[in-house]
Amino acid sequence: MLKLPLELVQRLTPFYAGRRVCVTGGAGFIGGHLIDALLALQARVNVIDDLSNSDGEHIGELVEFDPARLTFIHGSLLDDVSMKDAVKGCDIVFHLAAMGSVPMSIELPQRSYSVNATGTVRVLEQARAAHTRRVVYSASSSAYGEGPEGASASVAPRLETQQPMPLSPYAAGKLAGEHAMTAWSRSFGISTVSLRYFNVFGPRQPADSAYAAVIAAFTKALLAGKPPVIFGDGRQSRDFTPVASAVAANLLAGASTKELNGQVVNIGTGKRTDLIELATLIAQRCAAPGVRPEFRPGRPGDVRHSLADISMAKALLGYEPIGTLETALDSTIAWYREQVATAT
Repeated sequence: MLKLPLELVQRLTPFYAGRRVCVTGGAGFIGGHLIDALLALQARVNVIDDLSNSDGEHIGELVEFDPARLTFIHGSLLDDVSMKDAVKGCDIVFHLAAMGSVPMSIELPQRSYSVNATGTVRVLEQARAAHTRRVVYSASSSAYGEGPEGASASVAPRLETQQPMPLSPYAAGKLAGEHAMTAWSRSFGISTVSLRYFNVFGPRQPADSAYAAVIAAFTKALLAGKPPVIFGDGRQSRDFTPVASAVAANLLAGASTKELNGQVVNIGTGKRTDLIELATLIAQRCAAPGVRPEFRPGRPGDVRHSLADISMAKALLGYEPIGTLETALDSTIAWYREQVATAT
């Protein structure tokens, strides 16, 4: 179970207790953790998910445990009937549903863009029809691309004011969703905010896919005694963000009393780690310190460096990162280790 700071729980419970909210993509990795937190804050939650990125096991357990406060709708963002049911009576929509993979978007560019861009418009339209007060959108740091300095320059923190330069269909679709959030807020008066996540990780992140995120993929390989695969030279770096931080950012954005009308906000830690260092940290925790990475050619659409400036998140939302890379890796790897033990 996700653990949020007690002070944050005490501050947010009066706002969420009894309030009905919708979570799109709630059967997914971040969405599932967000639902855990919302239920702990005594909210009433509608979830919509087509289960294309999840087996539905966790959401099924939650529905069975608390059917009075959790309603699950098996449907797509592109199905207006399902979306109408999902947002009915909801004060806030947390929009997390997406095709969340750069490599997959390279293989299926039209589908990726349709789900991530058109799907977001469909969510906004149903939220508008239902008189939903606020939509909190899960955006992506991939929108920045390499930045104006290019891939070879020293890394600089990404600022929300800099020009986006998406390098993949995934990044382009997520950026289009941000623009929709701003346009619908300005045109129709819906309160919206876009949270640009930086490489979120944690327990329950899928590791059994060719598109698995790097920490999940490294951990799966190292627990099996196999070398983790690094695409490129390994000196590319990322701002790895514990899932508890992403959940806290959503909760703070949903509860904020400030005027939110399409702002884009970085959600990260403000610290970066290169992939060789990451592989070493994970290998140590997997009792495989002697296993060296396997290097393969870099992939299209991947950026060289990604690092968040989180000053706006702090000022606008009161956001602070939760935990450190090391402590979050400990709990994440412990969860994967438990899954391996259970499966054998």
